Amino acid sequence: MMEESKTGKYYYSIGEVADMFGVNTSMIRYWEKEFDVLRPRKNKKGNRLFTERDVRYVHVIYHLLKVKGYTLAGAKMALKERFDAYEERMILLETLDNTRRFLLDLDKDLAEKQKQQKQQ
Repeated sequence: MMEESKTGKYYYSIGEVADMFGVNTSMIRYWEKEFDVLRPRKNKKGNRLFTERDVRYVHVIYHLLKVKGYTLAGAKMALKERFDAYEERMILLETLDNTRRFLLDLDKDLAEKQKQQKQQ
């Protein structure tokens, strides 16, 4: 049985995944054809259903191609050789980004409370 993700969803549609990375759905379908590791399930209607793991694969593929500027062949080779390392790095970067956002929100809240206390 699959665990529910932290977002409360088991599966994501191709449109949701495309929106996460700011690409169009045809790009996701193209990556699915090119990268053997990316194999979302399909429902009876043929709609793709992406799991959290699929989204992590897309994240790594996106990072290699769009951020690092790898060629398609280079990204495929990197995934075969070092996916675990890339996945770990993506999770770490996501965690750091979430922590940064939390701290910025906390700083904003504290500044607002200090302002309110000064006004009293």
